[in-house]
Amino acid sequence: MLWKVPEPADALQVRFWGVRGSVCASGQRFSEFGGHTPCVEVRCGTRLFIVDAGTGLTALGAHLGAEAPREIDILFSHLHLDHIGGLPFFKPALLGGRIIRTHCGNLDGACAKGPLDRVFAPPVFPVRLDQLPSRFEHHGFRAGETLRFADGTCVETQPLPHPDGATGYRFTHGGRAVCYISDIEHGEPWPPDDLVHFVRGADLVIYDGMFSEEEYCGCRGWGHSTWQKGVALCRAAEARALAIFHLHPAHDDACLRAQEAELKRLMPSAFVAREGQCLEWPATVGQAA
Repeated sequence: MLWKVPEPADALQVRFWGVRGSVCASGQRFSEFGGHTPCVEVRCGTRLFIVDAGTGLTALGAHLGAEAPREIDILFSHLHLDHIGGLPFFKPALLGGRIIRTHCGNLDGACAKGPLDRVFAPPVFPVRLDQLPSRFEHHGFRAGETLRFADGTCVETQPLPHPDGATGYRFTHGGRAVCYISDIEHGEPWPPDDLVHFVRGADLVIYDGMFSEEEYCGCRGWGHSTWQKGVALCRAAEARALAIFHLHPAHDDACLRAQEAELKRLMPSAFVAREGQCLEWPATVGQAA
């Protein structure tokens, strides 16, 4: 399905470009849900945001091509490799003529430039980001602050429990809201009041459901959650829909279809996110941009 900005441009839109966690998955058994690591496109009307820069960013960049905006904002949940690996292969960065801004909230206010320069530099990688034709600008903030952009757009943020920290995002446009909650490890009691408040009434919560409850028992401390905890959060927050995200790289299509069937028995509006899947929420009455 080709991406199409609505006319009039008053909708909130989401498209999944990468839904896997940790590493890519490949092969025929992974064709339905996809194999790229995290990358989600969010459109607040015509305003583009990219959440995370995993290998899915390469597919998004190829799709945008020369039509990419002159200024692009990439919001990192955090800087683990599966969330940044697509950066040097992002076509708008290679075409030139763009300003690509990164925003990072889990480094106590510092920006991502230092860590990214250590990864994308010899001998680990042959090219530095600042050698690419487009210009990168790096901005730091503290998770929990509201991001305010020059065009008046605001994005709320939330600190998440994960090794080295992570940041959740809430996008609001036209009376609609989408929340991105990955990567996160749930705790007790669950769900916590601050997170319930953050996702309250959202039209969609994109949630790190890497494990089942049974699998999680052997993976405590890894920084990830379960689809069951995603359902519990959405119920407590009266969120309208749930997308399970950061899919385990070993969970093939048959496994995820079975998981989705069980998920829908508990929450009919929930689903397992698929690469290429597009969702759109028209502005509510009186809220059009």
